[in-house]
Amino acid sequence: MILVTGATGHLGNAAIQSLLNKGVPANEITALVRDENKAVHLKDQGIQIKIGTYNEYDSLKAALQGVDNLLLVSSNEMVDRLVQHKNAIDAAIENGVKHIVYTGIDIENYETTAIPYVSQIHKDTADYLKEVGIPYTVLDNTLYGDSVGLFSGETFLETGIFFPAGDGKTPWVARSEMGEAAAVVLTTPGHEGKHYAITAPTAYSFGEIATMLSDITGKEVKYHKPDLDTYVETLAKAGVPKEMASFLGGFGTAIGKGEFDTHRSDLKMLLGRDPLELEEFLRITYGK
Repeated sequence: MILVTGATGHLGNAAIQSLLNKGVPANEITALVRDENKAVHLKDQGIQIKIGTYNEYDSLKAALQGVDNLLLVSSNEMVDRLVQHKNAIDAAIENGVKHIVYTGIDIENYETTAIPYVSQIHKDTADYLKEVGIPYTVLDNTLYGDSVGLFSGETFLETGIFFPAGDGKTPWVARSEMGEAAAVVLTTPGHEGKHYAITAPTAYSFGEIATMLSDITGKEVKYHKPDLDTYVETLAKAGVPKEMASFLGGFGTAIGKGEFDTHRSDLKMLLGRDPLELEEFLRITYGK
């Protein structure tokens, strides 16, 4: 039995669909969800549904009964994330789970990163997995190709990309392929104790993305690269909460510093083929 946490989220759902595509019977997959109403599409596919949250240990303990492999998708809450992850890991150990696959982050240096509030949790969770001794694999994910639009701004195809990332590059990966990589690790042997970089072989800057989008859409998409303060102030004036603007801007700073351009990639090895090129992903997403 495989249990996927965060199953109604984008990555968890992508992993489940990849498991199904690989021939794993639906009745051998369990989805842990907070809201059963959001999991109707999974239930209709024959996936077992368990209700629980990272904050409720008993719900995790009950959900993990009979589970062999756990995909622990990292919590998207910014408070007590390590406690939440430890709850899931401890409940897995108590239930005799044989293997935990955890979704981390691929970043150059945890000590000097511009986004410690995002990245430190992944190091701490990986350290805890090692400490407790349960067989584990860490999938150090880069940024989703699907998040290009989030970082670029709502109207970027009309007004241009406005983001404080300078000329920094990122080896973007489609979320569907991250889910596929997770499915491979969950269903094939030999991954215990490994940290895999789930990144593309080639990194691209927002300037290069703007050029790709111009070619794809047939209209000029400019790249504006403000400094961080200007970016935050501009978004705040447009009605974006300053905390969110600063959060997004932190990613821009990290990208600008080259923190995601780590020059390591295990994705092709896991997929058994070349991953989708960013330009093709953008063409699928934004082409007419």
